[in-house]
Amino acid sequence: MAAQGTWAQVRQQARAQETQTEALFHTYAQFASTTEIEPKPSDEERRTEEQLNEILEKRTAILQQLARLLDSEPTPSALKSTNLARHREILQQHRTELSRLKSQITTARDRANLLSNVRSDISAYRASAQDPHSGEAEYMLDERRRLDNSHSMMDSVLSQAYATNESFGMQRETLASIQRRITGAAAQIPGINGLMQRIGIGNIRNRYEALTPGFAFSEALRYEIV
Repeated sequence: MAAQGTWAQVRQQARAQETQTEALFHTYAQFASTTEIEPKPSDEERRTEEQLNEILEKRTAILQQLARLLDSEPTPSALKSTNLARHREILQQHRTELSRLKSQITTARDRANLLSNVRSDISAYRASAQDPHSGEAEYMLDERRRLDNSHSMMDSVLSQAYATNESFGMQRETLASIQRRITGAAAQIPGINGLMQRIGIGNIRNRYEALTPGFAFSEALRYEIV
């Protein structure tokens, strides 16, 4: 009976420690499920984790004691063997749960720290960025430069058109001079005037003057298209 009492006492300690472990898990799991985890473990988190590690070690020692008590009996009880196996199974489940919660807390903390660093980088970039209106001002300057380039192109086209018109004027004066020479020569040679009237040399100047504006316009249009 003394042996049975010893077994019962030790097993009672094992069951009490299992209850304590579950209470500690309830506290420790809150650190894993929080939406705003702290960048570093708090004192309470570290203390709870240490208590979990300690009680798991104590439970291991208690189960070893139960195993020795069971082995010391002349005829081991099947019920006691089943109870011991169940305590060992619960202990292994709690070890696995502690490892899972540790990993979950570490992952959540790393993710939170990463997001915090990203937010800090974004804030620093915004703080060091130029005035937000500078982009609009730069756009307006680009538009102004494009307009200036367009105006320069139009000025170039007009200058070329004026130069072409001036060239036509010089050619017109040259043709008029030639016509005057021909007319003067014809006045000195009998019969030439009638021949010139038939050929139509007298109308050369009028025809040229009629064609000159068209030439100037076509040249200006050609430069503008190019």
